[in-house]
Amino acid sequence: MPDALLSDATIGHDPTASSEPSYDARPQSIPGCVHRRPRLRTRRARPSPVSTHRIVIVGGGAGGLELATRLGDRLGPRGLRGGRAEVTLVDRSPTHVWKPMLHQVAAGSLDPDGHALDYLAQARWHHFRFRRGQMVGLDRTAREIELAPLHDDEGVLVVPARRIGYDTLVIAVGSQVNDFGTPGAARHAISLDSVADAQRFHQRLINACMRANDQEEALRPGQLSIAIIGAGATGVELAAELHHSTRELIAFGMDRLRADRDIRITLVEAGPRVLPALPETLSEGAEALLKDLRIDVRTGEKVTAVRADGIETASGLFVPAEISVWAAGIRAPAFLSGLDGLETNRIDQLVLQPTLATTRDPDVFALGDCASCPWLGHAPGANGSVVNVPPRAQAAHQQAATLYRNLVARIDRRALDAFRYRDFGSLVSLGEHSTVGSLMGALVGGRLFIEGLFARMMYISLHKMHEYALHGSARVAMDTLARLFSRSSEPRVKLH
Repeated sequence: MPDALLSDATIGHDPTASSEPSYDARPQSIPGCVHRRPRLRTRRARPSPVSTHRIVIVGGGAGGLELATRLGDRLGPRGLRGGRAEVTLVDRSPTHVWKPMLHQVAAGSLDPDGHALDYLAQARWHHFRFRRGQMVGLDRTAREIELAPLHDDEGVLVVPARRIGYDTLVIAVGSQVNDFGTPGAARHAISLDSVADAQRFHQRLINACMRANDQEEALRPGQLSIAIIGAGATGVELAAELHHSTRELIAFGMDRLRADRDIRITLVEAGPRVLPALPETLSEGAEALLKDLRIDVRTGEKVTAVRADGIETASGLFVPAEISVWAAGIRAPAFLSGLDGLETNRIDQLVLQPTLATTRDPDVFALGDCASCPWLGHAPGANGSVVNVPPRAQAAHQQAATLYRNLVARIDRRALDAFRYRDFGSLVSLGEHSTVGSLMGALVGGRLFIEGLFARMMYISLHKMHEYALHGSARVAMDTLARLFSRSSEPRVKLH
């Protein structure tokens, strides 16, 4: 290579030396300039990522959805303590409707589409995840729940069977009616366990009225008769709501029917009085109001069989009915009894410690109707037995609040609080214009019996409290006003 083509850098170049410049090399001196040693830029080591605690809540009822919302707001990726937990809600339905309103859906006085809350929307707004599916199994060793395959209405597979891992599991799958194995009950009686059940009842009611209105011959015995088995809160509320809604329904074009003459509602109760959970004074008042609505109340009648054309009782009474509804007793879903060794009671409820953790696994908690939780501070029952928290909406609401605090404490490695139930009383709706109930607590100085319009306003406020827990005051106020305006331009009863 000609010397003229050699640069200063190649003269005397050592091929074994590094081609990177050395920071120890001193630059050539330039007159009038102060030379400083170059500084190396060092990158700070990134902190090791903190493992995210996985909380899985199975069941999007009142308690489960409120818990997922509060945990997502605080521990979710955009919560107050963002990223501390990954909250996942699992439910087999895509939407949530407050269960105490199902009797209104069945009667047609409430359109579920206008009151349903999409789980996916709530999950996005409150920083948790939603997975649609039905829990069918549990692997406590691997800490995973098993979900059944998800199919659409035509039987096409949407999502195959899958597993979801957890660090903390909360089971809030609610309850279903308990027919006690009564012959024919599962086949011929409708229960109100879900929105789909309530809609099925309402559609059957509409079809029965249309059929009776168009037929030429006289109504046969039992036609347009409804038998409601169980005179607890659900049965009584359904009977009263049906009295009002059927009159609204036949007013729309069914001019050959008369409600007072053709529609018969019978309420059958095995116990000695209606509303056995309420004080006897309120029970007697409620029964009097039901009879004023021309509802046939039969107490002391244990149903022994349900037929397609009516029901039979132990005394030999036969109540003819075109539609039968079973609203007596509750039990937890049967799959809980075989859930990887978790302790359950005789009605398949998970047995809990006072902290709402299950007795055999500190990583699994439960709340609501599917849980058997001791009522701390309550007097012992018969033979000194422990009294459990009653399966009510207010109990699920209070348990969700306690469990929210306990799960935050669990992540922070703090001690958990024991759940203490406070009974604020009971309210039972007897239609749009009447409600009976009792309020309890220090605010009213013990027990206060209420009825009429004031009781009705208190009953409505229970649903508003649930909505407030999910959406906040501003959203509840706007939704309430919107429904008031829309109600004036819509029928008072669902017509299809």
